[in-house]
Amino acid sequence: MLLLHPRRLVVALALLLVLAATLVALPAWGAVPASAQQYQRLLTRSAHAYWGLDAPIATMAGQIHQESAWRANARSPVGAQGLAQFMPATSEWFATVYPAALGDNQPYNPAWALRALVLYDRWIYARVSGPNQCERWAKTLSGYNGGLGWVQRDQRLAASRGADPARWFDHVEHHTSRADWARRENRGYVRNILTRWEPMYAAAGWGRGVCGA
Repeated sequence: MLLLHPRRLVVALALLLVLAATLVALPAWGAVPASAQQYQRLLTRSAHAYWGLDAPIATMAGQIHQESAWRANARSPVGAQGLAQFMPATSEWFATVYPAALGDNQPYNPAWALRALVLYDRWIYARVSGPNQCERWAKTLSGYNGGLGWVQRDQRLAASRGADPARWFDHVEHHTSRADWARRENRGYVRNILTRWEPMYAAAGWGRGVCGA
């Protein structure tokens, strides 16, 4: 048996306590947050209403997870608001695009925010294309985060450099004239949702995703 000097034993115990405290503080990997559960049915109803019964709810849930971590009162440093993190100008404009569904602009209202996210995804999705659902949704999410105009510019740039403008992963995603911070945010946004959060929500029974989940 290995015997430690009392002083070394104290140091070892202290290190173990620090490690234990760190592990307790870390969030559970792959766990859907409890705050999401109260909105699951609301998201499902909105998705089915505007996308149909085959709506990729796990994808949309992953998007909300990335946007606001399911905090209805979330406000970003640049002013994005609510569960769906709409910028004020965007939410004001988009409420006029679907007045029957959205009515007044209410980004901090969870029901409004989820309907708006579902509809805005649908609006962008109708204006992009891809060889499969995963690639098309990647462009949709990039457009939600940074604007449809940027997706279209990135596609043109990718084509001019010999990449396939129809494909996002390893093609369009590597070609942009955005600022470095905007590129990192936008590309990380897409990959986090489709490769990290979507599978988590699909595994938790929230429905299907678009990239194999």
